[in-house]
Amino acid sequence: MNSDLETEVLQLHAEICAGLADPSRIMILYELSSNPRNVTELAAGLKMPQPMVSRHLKVLRDRGMVVAERQGAVVLYTLADRRLIQALDLLRAVLRDGLARRAALAGAIA
Repeated sequence: MNSDLETEVLQLHAEICAGLADPSRIMILYELSSNPRNVTELAAGLKMPQPMVSRHLKVLRDRGMVVAERQGAVVLYTLADRRLIQALDLLRAVLRDGLARRAALAGAIA
């Protein structure tokens, strides 16, 4: 792969990872995994202030992780790609396995 193209791909990859770098954004993605929602529904479901949810949605939109669709006076948000949830679930499995290894190590030391 050409060096400039590889650099650009790595930058895009880093931007997606940055979009996942906040627990609130991860919660929003999981909340959207079942149904499209508007910002008011997301705020209520996540027990977060609506302006905070709006800021996080902007980050997710800018990174192409959610899609906003106007339906009358309401904007509905949906996942741009269901594989985001698969990726998050895979990361959770890696985390779980790492925690299990640490617990086993702590048990062996004790």
